[in-house]
Amino acid sequence: MRRHGLQKLKLYGFNNLTKTLSFNLYDICYANTKEDRRSYIEYIDECYNARRLTEILTDVARRIGAQVLNIAEQDYEPQGASVTMLIAEEEVPASLVGHLDKSHLTVHTYPESHPQNGVCTFRADIDVSTCGEISPLKTLEKLITSFDSDIITMDYRVRGFTRTEEGGKVFMDHDIMSIQDYIPGSILKKYETYDVNLYEERIFHTSMILKEYDLDNYLFNLDAADLKEKTRARIERNLEREMKEIFYGRNFKK
Repeated sequence: MRRHGLQKLKLYGFNNLTKTLSFNLYDICYANTKEDRRSYIEYIDECYNARRLTEILTDVARRIGAQVLNIAEQDYEPQGASVTMLIAEEEVPASLVGHLDKSHLTVHTYPESHPQNGVCTFRADIDVSTCGEISPLKTLEKLITSFDSDIITMDYRVRGFTRTEEGGKVFMDHDIMSIQDYIPGSILKKYETYDVNLYEERIFHTSMILKEYDLDNYLFNLDAADLKEKTRARIERNLEREMKEIFYGRNFKK
């Protein structure tokens, strides 16, 4: 993994560049009956309720060297949760108070299930948006490992500009060729990945899908050893279809 440091620029005032990293994290599961699917949703809601999500984001803020200014959290009925957290640099001069609300972490969860083939999908949408020298790219390892993700899509964008002491505009204050440069190799080796990067537009996209999986890890209240071969094959086809459709962003014919 390549390490990139922020260039040491002498800026005029505050660093007004906005760096935003957006995640879509997906966990796929198979639940055989309507009751099992309902239980799966309840299980996910318990594992990733607003309190748990707040703990994850608080740890993320600590790891990237930010202080938490405000937290808003909400659990929803019948399912799902949201957390919004305002953050700032740990050392914040009083003159920069007006910039504090421009750095934030948000997470929203979407548990759902297929009414016909038993496939359940849990999605978490996460945004990390920062100004100053706090880099959202430092959150990658923590957020990926905090969720049991089969598919991950990520978008990173740098917006706006800041100025040097001489008055010149700075549109990018760090080097990046791919989001993958900031993901540990131990994680990358588990996934197939592809990139779509628009360097001149300062827009970077990476999608990831697990290379291998154990069916037992995808069965809710079931054991693969108890399944008939035909049933097992059908479940594997449904799970594989679900993951590929999410990864490629389109429906496949049955």
